[in-house]
Amino acid sequence: MPDASLLKARCHEENIKFILVSLSDLFGVVRSKLVPVSAIDSLMTNGAAFAGFAAHFNLTPADPDIVVYPDVSTFVPLLWKPGVAWITGDLYTAGQLLSQSPRNRLRLKSEDEKRRGRILKTGVEAEFFLLKSGELQLADTRDVYHKPCYDQSALMRSYDVISEICGTLDTLGWAPYQNDHEDANGQFEINWTYSDALTTADRHTFFKFAVKSIAEQHGLRASFMPKIFDHLTGNGCHIHCSVWDERGQNLFLQGEGRALLSQTGQHFIGGVMQFGAAVSALTNPSVNSFKRLNAITTSSGATWVSHQSSWSGDDRTQAVRVPDDGRLEYRIPDGSANPYLLQLGAMSAGMTGIDQMIDPGSPGVPYVLDGKTVAFPQDLAEALTALQSCEVTQEYVGNELATSILALRRQQWNQYKNAVSSWEHKVTLDC
Repeated sequence: MPDASLLKARCHEENIKFILVSLSDLFGVVRSKLVPVSAIDSLMTNGAAFAGFAAHFNLTPADPDIVVYPDVSTFVPLLWKPGVAWITGDLYTAGQLLSQSPRNRLRLKSEDEKRRGRILKTGVEAEFFLLKSGELQLADTRDVYHKPCYDQSALMRSYDVISEICGTLDTLGWAPYQNDHEDANGQFEINWTYSDALTTADRHTFFKFAVKSIAEQHGLRASFMPKIFDHLTGNGCHIHCSVWDERGQNLFLQGEGRALLSQTGQHFIGGVMQFGAAVSALTNPSVNSFKRLNAITTSSGATWVSHQSSWSGDDRTQAVRVPDDGRLEYRIPDGSANPYLLQLGAMSAGMTGIDQMIDPGSPGVPYVLDGKTVAFPQDLAEALTALQSCEVTQEYVGNELATSILALRRQQWNQYKNAVSSWEHKVTLDC
């Protein structure tokens, strides 16, 4: 059991007493069991079992348990909770890989792409708000400026929380490189260095856990919800993409001139343009997602979200921005995306674009397919319809995984439609 020996060694080095063995369900909710290090041999042999129906999976109480077999490379000590480490891994049921597991599918497709000489490398910009604990109010009551982006004073008033989060990433070796106050009051962003898609997804999952946990220790609440406040900018989760070969060459770096992409990069954008609506069920998966995408102008003067499928150079009004040589930024995804499905959605659209050599059209012009302008869905129902109508995306994502996403998110959409809101009470109660 070499993995068991390696895990024991890591636990000994970090003085770990318990391991949080975790999985991410279809909605991106992280489920965990707390396992003592004395049970490592059993853990590595038998895994950690969960009742799948108790999480967001398309399963019933009659289905067998789902079992996490840890991937030791994902081991992360909790610096804010000494003695505890976090780990995730492959998800099985009845002795077979669970096909509706987002992480399983991302790992398998990443391996498929690597066999074809292509490695998707990504970085994410996971924006979040700091709120008062137990209240829907900003933690910093003095953060009221109408254009607060990069506000030095507001950033430094939250220094204790932001610096602890950044310091955690630095200690873990993620190479964080900047922290900033974002465009909404109470909103922040912490950036760390890009990696392969699976590593970025694992780190993104842990990052959300770390941000929430460290905020709680400071008596605050952190939220990645796409659109919390009507008048403020929402939480995006922009994803930066490039495709590399096994020799370490960036396949997007063949263009001539500044901020241009190679034909491979252009085709990747073409895939994002053509399949963006279908993968929005993965990149923008919540009811609330579309209140960010279709928002009116905010108090800062901009929503920072494109309302159309388009791309350009260093232009933040486009869905895809090419800020520099060798990479692109897809600006549509938001904070409610499951980190593994976010990566899988971008990979599906972009790699299919490369395979089909899709022309992205002219920069700054809405993308047109079959004589019609391609638009992003107006709500979750339209996003799910777009996914169901796209066999190419379903096949890449995995038919069983796609079917499960459609089933559970439709169920959520129906619950939303049937719920009576405070807006309805306000407008209609006395009609």
